[in-house]
Amino acid sequence: MSERHTLRQQIRERRRALTAEQQHLAAQQLLERIQSHPDISAARRVACYLANDGEINPLPTIHWLWAEKKEVYLPVVHPFTPGHLLFLHYTPTSPMVRNKFNIEEPELDMSRVIPHSALDLMFTPMVAFDAKGNRLGMGGGYYDRTLACWQQHQLGPKPIGIAHDCQQVAAVPNEAWDVPLPEILTPSKHWRF
Repeated sequence: MSERHTLRQQIRERRRALTAEQQHLAAQQLLERIQSHPDISAARRVACYLANDGEINPLPTIHWLWAEKKEVYLPVVHPFTPGHLLFLHYTPTSPMVRNKFNIEEPELDMSRVIPHSALDLMFTPMVAFDAKGNRLGMGGGYYDRTLACWQQHQLGPKPIGIAHDCQQVAAVPNEAWDVPLPEILTPSKHWRF
Protein backbone atom coordinates (compact mmCIF):
# COMPACT_ATOMS: atom_id res chain seq x y z
CA MET A 1 0.00 0.00 0.00
CA SER A 2 1.38 3.43 -0.90
CA GLU A 3 2.24 6.03 1.72
CA ARG A 4 -0.45 8.33 0.33
CA HIS A 5 -3.11 5.61 0.48
CA THR A 6 -2.20 4.70 4.07
CA LEU A 7 -2.23 8.36 5.15
CA ARG A 8 -5.56 8.90 3.39
CA GLN A 9 -7.11 5.98 5.30
CA GLN A 10 -5.73 7.12 8.67
CA ILE A 11 -6.92 10.72 8.37
CA ARG A 12 -10.33 9.76 6.99
CA GLU A 13 -10.82 7.50 10.02
CA ARG A 14 -9.66 10.33 12.31
CA ARG A 15 -12.17 12.85 10.97
CA ARG A 16 -15.02 10.27 10.85
CA ALA A 17 -14.37 9.63 14.57
CA LEU A 18 -15.37 13.21 15.44
CA THR A 19 -18.66 13.35 17.33
CA ALA A 20 -21.68 15.26 16.03
CA GLU A 21 -21.03 17.89 18.70
CA GLN A 22 -17.36 18.24 17.67
CA GLN A 23 -18.41 18.53 14.01
CA HIS A 24 -20.99 21.22 14.85
CA LEU A 25 -18.52 23.24 16.94
CA ALA A 26 -15.83 22.97 14.24
CA ALA A 27 -18.24 24.24 11.56
CA GLN A 28 -19.21 27.22 13.75
CA GLN A 29 -15.57 28.09 14.54
CA LEU A 30 -14.69 27.83 10.84
CA LEU A 31 -17.57 30.18 10.00
CA GLU A 32 -16.17 32.77 12.43
CA ARG A 33 -12.80 32.67 10.63
CA ILE A 34 -14.52 32.94 7.26
CA GLN A 35 -16.64 35.91 8.33
CA SER A 36 -13.54 37.93 9.23
CA HIS A 37 -11.52 37.04 6.09
CA PRO A 38 -11.14 40.11 3.82
CA ASP A 39 -10.90 38.12 0.54
CA ILE A 40 -14.11 36.29 1.38
CA SER A 41 -15.88 39.54 2.28
CA ALA A 42 -14.86 40.99 -1.10
CA ALA A 43 -15.83 37.90 -3.15
CA ARG A 44 -19.06 37.73 -5.15
CA ARG A 45 -18.95 34.17 -6.47
CA VAL A 46 -17.73 31.43 -4.16
CA ALA A 47 -17.33 27.74 -4.93
CA CYS A 48 -17.96 25.42 -2.02
CA TYR A 49 -18.83 21.76 -1.50
CA LEU A 50 -21.19 19.64 0.60
CA ALA A 51 -19.54 17.64 3.40
CA ASN A 52 -19.03 13.93 2.95
CA ASP A 53 -17.07 11.27 4.85
CA GLY A 54 -16.41 13.38 7.96
CA GLU A 55 -15.30 16.53 6.12
CA ILE A 56 -15.79 19.81 7.94
CA ASN A 57 -19.32 20.98 7.23
CA PRO A 58 -19.49 24.17 5.14
CA LEU A 59 -23.31 24.46 5.36
CA PRO A 60 -23.21 27.21 8.03
CA THR A 61 -20.80 29.06 5.74
CA ILE A 62 -23.06 28.55 2.71
CA HIS A 63 -26.04 29.95 4.64
CA TRP A 64 -23.96 32.96 5.69
CA LEU A 65 -22.80 33.51 2.08
CA TRP A 66 -26.41 33.50 0.93
CA ALA A 67 -27.35 35.98 3.69
CA GLU A 68 -24.51 38.21 2.44
CA LYS A 69 -26.02 38.07 -1.09
CA LYS A 70 -23.09 36.12 -2.51
CA GLU A 71 -23.50 33.49 -5.23
CA VAL A 72 -22.59 29.95 -4.18
CA TYR A 73 -21.47 27.26 -6.61
CA LEU A 74 -21.04 23.54 -6.01
CA PRO A 75 -18.93 21.00 -7.89
CA VAL A 76 -20.55 18.49 -10.21
CA VAL A 77 -18.64 15.54 -11.66
CA HIS A 78 -18.25 16.35 -15.37
CA PRO A 79 -20.47 13.97 -17.37
CA PHE A 80 -18.26 13.88 -20.49
CA THR A 81 -14.71 14.67 -19.34
CA PRO A 82 -13.55 12.08 -16.79
CA GLY A 83 -11.70 13.45 -13.77
CA HIS A 84 -13.00 17.00 -14.17
CA LEU A 85 -15.51 19.16 -12.33
CA LEU A 86 -18.14 21.64 -13.41
CA PHE A 87 -19.44 24.27 -10.98
CA LEU A 88 -23.17 24.97 -10.84
CA HIS A 89 -25.00 27.82 -9.19
CA TYR A 90 -26.47 26.54 -5.91
CA THR A 91 -29.52 28.01 -4.19
CA PRO A 92 -31.82 26.76 -1.42
CA THR A 93 -34.16 25.41 -4.13
CA SER A 94 -31.59 23.71 -6.38
CA PRO A 95 -32.69 20.18 -7.34
CA MET A 96 -30.08 17.73 -6.04
CA VAL A 97 -28.94 14.26 -7.13
CA ARG A 98 -26.29 11.78 -5.94
CA ASN A 99 -23.24 11.34 -8.16
CA LYS A 100 -21.25 8.15 -8.83
CA PHE A 101 -19.46 8.63 -5.47
CA ASN A 102 -22.82 8.91 -3.67
CA ILE A 103 -22.13 12.60 -2.94
CA GLU A 104 -24.98 15.07 -3.27
CA GLU A 105 -24.57 17.60 -6.08
CA PRO A 106 -26.86 19.93 -8.04
CA GLU A 107 -28.73 18.28 -10.89
CA LEU A 108 -26.88 19.07 -14.12
CA ASP A 109 -28.35 22.10 -15.85
CA MET A 110 -25.92 23.69 -18.30
CA SER A 111 -27.59 27.09 -17.87
CA ARG A 112 -26.36 27.11 -14.25
CA VAL A 113 -22.71 26.25 -15.03
CA ILE A 114 -20.10 28.95 -14.49
CA PRO A 115 -16.60 28.92 -16.00
CA HIS A 116 -13.88 28.43 -13.37
CA SER A 117 -12.39 31.78 -14.37
CA ALA A 118 -15.56 33.60 -13.26
CA LEU A 119 -15.33 32.31 -9.68
CA ASP A 120 -13.63 34.52 -7.09
CA LEU A 121 -12.83 31.92 -4.44
CA MET A 122 -12.93 28.17 -4.14
CA PHE A 123 -13.24 26.48 -0.76
CA THR A 124 -11.24 23.33 -1.31
CA PRO A 125 -11.84 20.13 0.64
CA MET A 126 -9.01 17.78 1.52
CA VAL A 127 -8.13 14.66 3.45
CA ALA A 128 -4.86 15.95 4.92
CA PHE A 129 -2.58 18.98 4.83
CA ASP A 130 0.80 20.02 6.16
CA ALA A 131 2.40 23.25 7.38
CA LYS A 132 3.67 24.04 3.85
CA GLY A 133 0.22 24.14 2.25
CA ASN A 134 0.46 20.72 0.65
CA ARG A 135 -2.93 19.05 0.31
CA LEU A 136 -3.87 15.40 0.01
CA GLY A 137 -7.25 14.86 -1.63
CA MET A 138 -9.38 11.77 -2.04
CA GLY A 139 -7.19 10.46 -4.85
CA GLY A 140 -9.16 11.29 -7.98
CA GLY A 141 -7.25 14.49 -8.86
CA TYR A 142 -10.47 16.45 -9.48
CA TYR A 143 -9.40 19.55 -7.54
CA ASP A 144 -5.78 19.37 -8.73
CA ARG A 145 -7.02 19.48 -12.35
CA THR A 146 -9.43 22.30 -11.49
CA LEU A 147 -6.69 24.36 -9.82
CA ALA A 148 -3.89 23.69 -12.33
CA CYS A 149 -4.55 26.95 -14.23
CA TRP A 150 -4.52 28.92 -10.98
CA GLN A 151 -1.23 27.30 -9.99
CA GLN A 152 0.44 28.00 -13.34
CA HIS A 153 -0.95 31.46 -14.15
CA GLN A 154 -2.82 32.71 -11.05
CA LEU A 155 -5.98 32.67 -13.19
CA GLY A 156 -9.34 31.57 -11.89
CA PRO A 157 -10.57 31.32 -8.34
CA LYS A 158 -8.22 31.67 -5.42
CA PRO A 159 -8.30 28.37 -3.53
CA ILE A 160 -8.72 28.37 0.23
CA GLY A 161 -8.52 24.96 1.84
CA ILE A 162 -10.87 24.19 4.70
CA ALA A 163 -10.36 21.29 7.09
CA HIS A 164 -10.57 20.04 10.64
CA ASP A 165 -7.50 20.67 12.80
CA CYS A 166 -7.06 16.90 13.15
CA GLN A 167 -6.33 16.66 9.42
CA GLN A 168 -2.92 18.31 9.77
CA VAL A 169 0.01 15.92 9.34
CA ALA A 170 3.78 16.37 9.55
CA ALA A 171 4.26 16.08 5.77
CA VAL A 172 2.05 15.25 2.82
CA PRO A 173 3.87 13.03 0.30
CA ASN A 174 3.75 15.04 -2.94
CA GLU A 175 3.34 14.09 -6.56
CA ALA A 176 4.10 16.33 -9.56
CA TRP A 177 0.39 17.05 -10.20
CA ASP A 178 -0.41 18.18 -6.65
CA VAL A 179 -1.41 21.83 -6.27
CA PRO A 180 -0.34 23.38 -2.94
CA LEU A 181 -2.75 25.86 -1.43
CA PRO A 182 -1.96 29.50 -0.57
CA GLU A 183 -4.23 29.40 2.50
CA ILE A 184 -5.96 26.86 4.72
CA LEU A 185 -8.59 27.64 7.34
CA THR A 186 -9.25 25.31 10.25
CA PRO A 187 -11.42 25.95 13.31
CA SER A 188 -8.38 27.08 15.30
CA LYS A 189 -5.98 28.58 12.74
CA HIS A 190 -5.57 30.56 9.53
CA TRP A 191 -2.60 29.17 7.62
CA ARG A 192 -0.92 31.33 4.92
CA PHE A 193 1.83 29.99 2.71
